[in-house]
Amino acid sequence: MPPRARRAPVWSNGELLDLIAVWGEEAVQSQLRSSWRNFDSFGQISRAMIERGHDRDAMQCRIKVKELRSAYRKAREANSRSGAPPKTCRFYKELDAILGGDPTTVPSTTVDTGEQEEE
Repeated sequence: MPPRARRAPVWSNGELLDLIAVWGEEAVQSQLRSSWRNFDSFGQISRAMIERGHDRDAMQCRIKVKELRSAYRKAREANSRSGAPPKTCRFYKELDAILGGDPTTVPSTTVDTGEQEEE
């Protein structure tokens, strides 16, 4: 029988809040937006996590950011449906501060109000 892969320890609330804080920094956001292949950016996030006392590598940070982004998107999309009960996810408020203005988070829809400016 082959050896089983070790799973990473569960993220604590403190680790998640620190990850969100590091990920939300403007310099990190700018770096993530500026390059398609951003594994080096997650290396920086990992180093910042280590400085804060958490032992997480770049891959663990990348996967957790993707999970957080996905949970936020699902909650936001559910909230955009009319008549649906409000949904939320862990750290929704913190994630909204980072992802709330991100055009890739939720497909944008325009609403024609029928009003036109007078000249």
